[in-house]
Amino acid sequence: MSDLNGQLHDPQATETLGHALAAVRPASAVVQLHGDLGAGKSTLARALLRALGVTGPIRSPTYTLVERYPLQNGDEAWHLDLYRIGHAGELDFLGLDEGGASLWLVEWPERGAGVLPPVDLDVELAVDGMGRSVRLLGRSAIGRQWLDHLSQQTDLQPFFAVPQEE
Repeated sequence: MSDLNGQLHDPQATETLGHALAAVRPASAVVQLHGDLGAGKSTLARALLRALGVTGPIRSPTYTLVERYPLQNGDEAWHLDLYRIGHAGELDFLGLDEGGASLWLVEWPERGAGVLPPVDLDVELAVDGMGRSVRLLGRSAIGRQWLDHLSQQTDLQPFFAVPQEE
């Protein structure tokens, strides 16, 4: 499967999607979160991280650019928000080349083009009436397999129409 399209009618639906993504997440992945301000990118990232066992505050990296979170299995997740950078070269001082993260959640990824690792899953969120529309695109074999597993999650069936193949 290469993509899933759906409707998230309220913030709880966005959190449900985050929990479902966590439940079937691959060992290592890069997720790019696209959407305008207020589209739900941080809500989705927060729900996914919480479902992966992150305890304590989950801060938006709007001003820090990157927040690092230890996961229950000993791995680390990095949540990046690149909205405030002018060009990808500004990421050099963040130590992103240290490795260490098994999960990258990147908001405003286009601002880090050429510096970020290859994407596995694109998540496109958009305000749609009182809710949000969502499109998930598998950009690698890992991302497509993640979507295959995700499409089998029964708690997501109310949000997604019949999967569309590209």
